[in-house]
Amino acid sequence: MQALLLEQPRSFRFIDIPEPEAPGPGAAVVRVRAVGICGTDYGGYLGKMPFFSYPRIPGHELGVEVVAVGAGVTHVKPGDSCCVEPYINCQTCHSCRRGLTNCCEHHQTLGVHCDGGLRPLFTVPARKLHPAAGLSSAQAALVETLAIGCHAVDRAAPTAAETVLVIGAGPIGLSVVEFAKLSGARVVVADVAESRLSFVRERMGVTDTVTVTAGDAALAAVTALTGGRMAEVVVDATGSAASMSAALGFAAFGGRLVYVGITQDALTFPHAPVLHRRELSILASRNALSRDFTRIIRLIAEGTIDTRPWITHHIPFADTSAAFPALLQPASGVIKAVVDMP
Repeated sequence: MQALLLEQPRSFRFIDIPEPEAPGPGAAVVRVRAVGICGTDYGGYLGKMPFFSYPRIPGHELGVEVVAVGAGVTHVKPGDSCCVEPYINCQTCHSCRRGLTNCCEHHQTLGVHCDGGLRPLFTVPARKLHPAAGLSSAQAALVETLAIGCHAVDRAAPTAAETVLVIGAGPIGLSVVEFAKLSGARVVVADVAESRLSFVRERMGVTDTVTVTAGDAALAAVTALTGGRMAEVVVDATGSAASMSAALGFAAFGGRLVYVGITQDALTFPHAPVLHRRELSILASRNALSRDFTRIIRLIAEGTIDTRPWITHHIPFADTSAAFPALLQPASGVIKAVVDMP
């Protein structure tokens, strides 16, 4: 069977690989039906993702069908549609024993640290499969993106009396918006691209948006929108060191700042006049927890989360390599592209 290998930045190649053997105890063989493409995949393609290793079969946002299960697997069976929790944790380190499986000390993400789903069949620990009956394969592939936002919002724990400012309206920022809305908080979204802000207003129902430009215009806009108190919760989903360093300035006294984007660069900000004076809390958010996947599948199935605005592009597996450069262009209008597997 054929898999798509990212040999090095900007260099894809189809390769022949063997089909997986019968699954061992606790494992399952799955047939990949849909693969979402996210910022991590784009970063890996461009050579800008700090955790990405080469050569690598990408693909961690997955809608799959169970083909076979090994001994001891009872929660899924052949024929079940599932989404995949792609964070392979060791189960024995200090983090795992504390339930922090998203930041396992020996963490491996499918398609980033180890081979992922841009191949017809592969073997996965069955505990990482979440039954998704009633969801399409593309919807199942979207669950992981939404889980990132779910976990980031949980880290900040906003209340209905607070304002959440989401900086960056790419797919991860939009997933944060979904769960910030569900918290009941007022949501404000900031981005450099007016096209993304239009999407937020027209398709996600968020009326308070801020265009980020050079200078202090965005700060003034947030000040005006909040009556000068600023945002109790700020979530930066940009991955830009400049944005992440400036994000503290948008936080209210006693506020929380969550970094869900990733940068390899150092962050710098004033301590005494901002961080200390306002007694701010800075939080990192990495990956998601198993409970987030279960929750999101339910929210999609019951219609609380409308996935229709999300998936803007469908790509046949055979065309994936050729499609990548175009998807990186703002003119593509892509929010979420999904690879349809044969």
